[in-house]
Amino acid sequence: MKTVKAPYLVCLLMTAWLPAFTQAEVMNEAAGAHLTIVNFIMENDTKGWEVQDDVVMGGRSAGSFAMNSDGHGVFSGKVSLENNGGFSSIQHTFDAIDVSAYTTACMRIKGDGKHYQFRVKSSSRERWSYLYEFETSGAWQTIEVPLAEMYPSFRGTRLTLPNYPRLTMAHMRFLIGNKKAESFVLQIDKIWLK
Repeated sequence: MKTVKAPYLVCLLMTAWLPAFTQAEVMNEAAGAHLTIVNFIMENDTKGWEVQDDVVMGGRSAGSFAMNSDGHGVFSGKVSLENNGGFSSIQHTFDAIDVSAYTTACMRIKGDGKHYQFRVKSSSRERWSYLYEFETSGAWQTIEVPLAEMYPSFRGTRLTLPNYPRLTMAHMRFLIGNKKAESFVLQIDKIWLK
């Protein structure tokens, strides 16, 4: 009789009840081919995430983040340009993880056809972020972010520093700030590295 290692067996069992994972994805995770950072269907809450709007600088934008009935995290609200505002974001800070084995951040999302930013930090003490801009289609899509192409930015200004070094990750953020007043809805299923 063939012996099956426990982690492999657990991963096989997961495919029977986790709709967010395909069998191939679960096997890839078990083999270390990818690393799941967030899976809202599995976690079923938004703990650890917080909204940060331009109100910290006197603006009037208002975002929110909550779970919907389908088990997805939903970032929604309105961006206002009043009082020199213009952005809304959600952020998640966590213990630093080693990302040196991965080249791509992937996210399964459903947007509203609007333009968003995905940002990361190497440590929670880092003042700037490394960002990547992407368009949503209005349908579910998988966005692939080449980590080496994420450039450093601070308060909307691109810095003359090297791109993301891909050594550690301790913070991620989704931001909308398209220099116009608008409502928005971004659903997030999961985020992983590969």
